Amino acid sequence: MRKAIFVACLTLAALVHAGEPIKAVVVTGGHGYQKKPFEDMFKSFKGIECTFVQLKDQSEVFEDIDGWDYDVIVLYNLTQKISEKRKANFLKLLDQGVGLVALHHSMANYSDWSEYGTIIGGKYYLKAKEEYGKMQAKSGYKHGVDVPVQVVDKEHPVTAGVSDFTIHDETYSNYLVQPDVHVLLKTDHPTSTPALAWTRTQGKSRVVFIQLGHDAKAYSNPNYGKLVSQAIVWTCPAKP
Repeated sequence: MRKAIFVACLTLAALVHAGEPIKAVVVTGGHGYQKKPFEDMFKSFKGIECTFVQLKDQSEVFEDIDGWDYDVIVLYNLTQKISEKRKANFLKLLDQGVGLVALHHSMANYSDWSEYGTIIGGKYYLKAKEEYGKMQAKSGYKHGVDVPVQVVDKEHPVTAGVSDFTIHDETYSNYLVQPDVHVLLKTDHPTSTPALAWTRTQGKSRVVFIQLGHDAKAYSNPNYGKLVSQAIVWTCPAKP
């Protein structure tokens, strides 16, 4: 049954976007990254047209969504300031079914907006705080780690064709994983929280979070590019 669903999803994506690329807005800002290899990875994705937006005011991509023309939002920013208007517009896009893919340090975004941690299914804590009914410890990170990755759900469209692999990346520890997520990837590395990637839904939107993706060594790993591109395709809504 799940294989049939997988084939149906890929067939739908092919039919919906035949001759028309998926439009993704890739949002950066607030955290350093290796720009050229990062953008080169996205430019290599077939059938996906990426627009790169470097935030200047931390969340202005959501200031005015009239005429919004993107199928999928990819978050790779680490910013904190977001107004009530921008929060409402972000949620409105998700209610409309715009897909969301959140990568790596974006899980530390908008620390004072609890709903963001619900939307993406997890949260990195820049400092300890009481949230979601209990005290959450400060999260941690470690650079330059060879991370063994196990594929938990091998039949999901996001992980299709991906076997267990090792990636040189940055691990995070003590981050929150919401109980309603469907875990796709995990690790047993001692400096990492076990769940590395998952899916959930928000409004009519499909959401994917992938913790991996610190620098060019990660971007150049073919498994990482495959996961990100397939996450974009899977979260993309069907157009009327």
